[in-house]
Amino acid sequence: MIDVSEERFDELVSAAFDAIPTALTDLLDNVVLFIEEDPPADEPDLLGLYDGIPLTERGASYGGVLPDRITVFRRPTLAICETEEDVVEEVSITVAHEIAHHFGIDDARLHDLGYA
Repeated sequence: MIDVSEERFDELVSAAFDAIPTALTDLLDNVVLFIEEDPPADEPDLLGLYDGIPLTERGASYGGVLPDRITVFRRPTLAICETEEDVVEEVSITVAHEIAHHFGIDDARLHDLGYA
């Protein structure tokens, strides 16, 4: 486990988001990115979570809803990393993985693409 400050972890998550191609981030709709220390108690090893309605499931009646949430969890990420380079890699994979869920890509397909 590596010790990375909250501020540095925030920077790494922001950098991972900034590394996503603009062609994709421009298509994000009604989404916010959060960083939290811990995942839900029933999923202690969870690195990230998408909570919302994927673009592929939004119909004509979609509107007036709270933004979708992409959350990256700091402690479990740091627990599986030994170096800052490991953190950069895990955060990059997690951010891309959760953004993909916003676009309606499921875990099986993400696994095929190397993002699971």
